[in-house]
Amino acid sequence: MKVVLLAGGFGTRISEESEFKPKPMIEIGGMPILWHIMKEYSFYGYNEFVICAGYKQHIIKKWFGDYFFYKSDITYDFTNGNRMIVHDQYAEPWKVTVVDTGLETMTGGRIKRIKKYVDNDTFLMTYGDGVCDVNIKDVVDYHKKNNSVVTLTSVQQKQQKGVLNIGEDNTVKAFREKATEDGAMINAGYMVVEPTVFDYIAGDDTVFETDVLGTLAQEGKLRSYHHMGFWQCMDTLREKQELDNLWKSGEAPWHIWDEGKKTMDEVNSRSK
Repeated sequence: MKVVLLAGGFGTRISEESEFKPKPMIEIGGMPILWHIMKEYSFYGYNEFVICAGYKQHIIKKWFGDYFFYKSDITYDFTNGNRMIVHDQYAEPWKVTVVDTGLETMTGGRIKRIKKYVDNDTFLMTYGDGVCDVNIKDVVDYHKKNNSVVTLTSVQQKQQKGVLNIGEDNTVKAFREKATEDGAMINAGYMVVEPTVFDYIAGDDTVFETDVLGTLAQEGKLRSYHHMGFWQCMDTLREKQELDNLWKSGEAPWHIWDEGKKTMDEVNSRSK
């Protein structure tokens, strides 16, 4: 299965960084968050990616064009004909297609534009600004067991404020700090999508979340895989810093791919 990554938006809520680069290229631990997401999928054996680029799409293309150099040691020998020697050559087992899906195109329109790259096959899809420790194989298996066009991964949204228990006379009966279980269920991405979804997308102005998922929900063709573990998007600079701190601590929950860090059994048991 190919993995479609939505990476074309402006990222206005994190303009401190997105002014200079696309939001998916903002770095966590020295590497773009897009790279972190791709490493998650690659851990489960999904290595073919289609990136729906838009805003500053040339930066994404250039980064992948130079990726070989970023991951290798290089000697520049100016004493012998300006030779370049590449040491410890390393490359991911990836095939990456970066598609310019337009500057102002809505999410549904971006998906429509990459139709020819996924052929008529079921594909995976997520957003280029959130990391998660969901077991992607489990999401795929769940999707296969159900007759739906799209299966999305749902998570509990964090409540942003303290919670009040207010009586009829407007006296506060109790107060406690925010907790995860106070929030609503939201779409975290990490979707499995049937190619019939393209029939629901009219054009560039189609918003995938409201126009497509909303229609599928009304038709009973949208399923949710509830994930109880970690998920975090990077909408704000504060959230970017939180993810950066998790990575630097060595305890980032989405970091499952390094050899010897976590076995597949450990990942499976934690995701259930």
